[in-house]
Amino acid sequence: MKNSLNYFGQSKYWWIVLIAGILMVISGFCYFLWPTIGYAVSSQIFGWLLVLAGIVQLCVSSYNDRPKGWGWWLAGGIIDLFIGFMLVRSVILSEIVFPYFISIVFLFWGINAIFSAVDRRSHRYWWIYLINGILMLIIGFFFLEAGYIQDMMMTSWLTSLAFIYWGFSISMVSYEMRPRVK
Repeated sequence: MKNSLNYFGQSKYWWIVLIAGILMVISGFCYFLWPTIGYAVSSQIFGWLLVLAGIVQLCVSSYNDRPKGWGWWLAGGIIDLFIGFMLVRSVILSEIVFPYFISIVFLFWGINAIFSAVDRRSHRYWWIYLINGILMLIIGFFFLEAGYIQDMMMTSWLTSLAFIYWGFSISMVSYEMRPRVK
């Protein structure tokens, strides 16, 4: 068994990742409870949350004692910042490309979780990462389908689900990032 129990490594900034996850869950429930806020607002909120998540990922990957897997955090941060800034740049653009951009994000994080599961397969709960990766890939493919058929209702429902699910996923990862007391 490996000494490291965490694919993403440990960081003293784990609580920032937890805060980003909690904000995503709260936003998902708010959107689910008040769907009349509209499609444009949800794409803008998601864009700003992606900007926040991208900044957090870049911070985690750039401090002196980089955690194991810091390259995934760096790549994810760059992708999230790019997609987030594209979404907040223009409301019209964000409404048109929202499902596709979010699909890219979920496909990336789904692949990342599957690689994490493969890396952790000698540990007891490696299969949780595998299930998480598969679910994120499915959500990503649903967003692709919603964009292709231009189904705003499906995209709205998927958006609230994505906020909630992704927030819980990020929160679970943050607890594993906590430095262990020896």
